[in-house]
Amino acid sequence: MARKNQKAPWEPEEEIIWVSKSEMKRDMDALQKLGESLVELKPSTLKKFPLSEELFDAIKDAQRFEKEARRRQLQLIGKLMRFEDPEPIQAALDKVRNKHSQNTAVLHKLEALRDRVVAEGDAAIADVVALYPEADRQRLRQLARQAAKEKQGQKPPKAFREIFKILRDLNDESL
Repeated sequence: MARKNQKAPWEPEEEIIWVSKSEMKRDMDALQKLGESLVELKPSTLKKFPLSEELFDAIKDAQRFEKEARRRQLQLIGKLMRFEDPEPIQAALDKVRNKHSQNTAVLHKLEALRDRVVAEGDAAIADVVALYPEADRQRLRQLARQAAKEKQGQKPPKAFREIFKILRDLNDESL
């Protein structure tokens, strides 16, 4: 008798991966949370993400809705996210979130440099000119002296702020 529905011994066996229902639910919740974080973004930022047109429209709609309609729309977004590759979307979201942190770090670095210019004077100004060759050494010296006088006389820190503006502009130009 012939045997039916049996594999030949040389054919590899298929590996079956069992996924529990709870794990599938956790995955769907993670996709819905990713969709919720996309809804919180500005439309101009959202255009930079690798999204299908249908998902993009659903996110725009969710941004308009409130309360129950928004909740249902977020569930729809979660459902649409199942058909998308979440890795590039998550990478782009991480990049957007990290950009804010990077900007904050740059501003802190510039503030520290400004404090050095006011406190140390010419030595710190030489470092600024080394970092940014287009910097106006004379203007920085003048502002550093004014900032020191303002600090001594307990006046508003006008020159102090102007030094920061100059450093920020120099940093923006160098990028």
